[in-house]
Amino acid sequence: MGVERAVRARGITKYYGDVVALDGVDLDIAAGQVHGLVGPNGAGKTTLLGLLLGLSGYDAGSLEILGAPTRRTLAVPDGVAGFVDGPGLYPALTARANLAALASLQRYGAGTAAAVDRALEDVGLGDVADDRVRGFSLGMRQRLGLAAALLTNPRLLVLDEPANGLDPAGRRHVHDVLTRLAGDGCAVVLSSHRMDDLAQLCAEVTLLTGGRVVFSGPMAKLAAESGVIDYRVVTASGDETVVRGVAALDALVARVIGDGGAIRELAPVVPPLEAAFLALTEGTRS
Repeated sequence: MGVERAVRARGITKYYGDVVALDGVDLDIAAGQVHGLVGPNGAGKTTLLGLLLGLSGYDAGSLEILGAPTRRTLAVPDGVAGFVDGPGLYPALTARANLAALASLQRYGAGTAAAVDRALEDVGLGDVADDRVRGFSLGMRQRLGLAAALLTNPRLLVLDEPANGLDPAGRRHVHDVLTRLAGDGCAVVLSSHRMDDLAQLCAEVTLLTGGRVVFSGPMAKLAAESGVIDYRVVTASGDETVVRGVAALDALVARVIGDGGAIRELAPVVPPLEAAFLALTEGTRS
């Protein structure tokens, strides 16, 4: 029977000198779940991702990864892969050579060449497998970093802004890979400033601000935290009106239709997820 909970953090605290980067963070991430990590700049997202990858230690609290307690010192937990602040790559090597070098260092053994080709195809880089990485765009480098992580068959995948620099095709490839991994039981933790990516991918999300968790739970519950929403309404005649709240919206729509008009466009001025983010982090953004 597999591990049902991939991450369990309680009271995680991390200092950089006199600066508190994480302040009593609790976090639960289930196996087979894509979990989003969001927050304003300086909220502690990258620090937390680094802890999950074993790239840094913590000063207080407890952290279990894939059912095993971790130490407060540097150590990459078994079954964990990913990157923060962008993947580390060899610019002078091709995409295929980068992955082959990684596989050789990790001693993955038989079937490595096929695994490399499969990982490149998974992230949509099969056609440029023999191109040197120095000529890759930011989005292509992000996808190659994801391919490198796939080689390890991770049970916990940790990604820092994986959609950074991606075009629509690249985003589709990444979304497909992450959805498939979660379906196979891998837990995926990703940070993103793109609320649309989070809405499409994540079952749950944790919102950090000032090193503290201000929300953790299902995406639908986060959207409900947005409070009163402003709506933009455009009629068929081209008239545009902004109203606040569902009651005012219903009244406006009823009036337009009652007068024989029609609605051409109706949408929140700020999407609910973004509105919730702004409401919960107000006064803390940098």
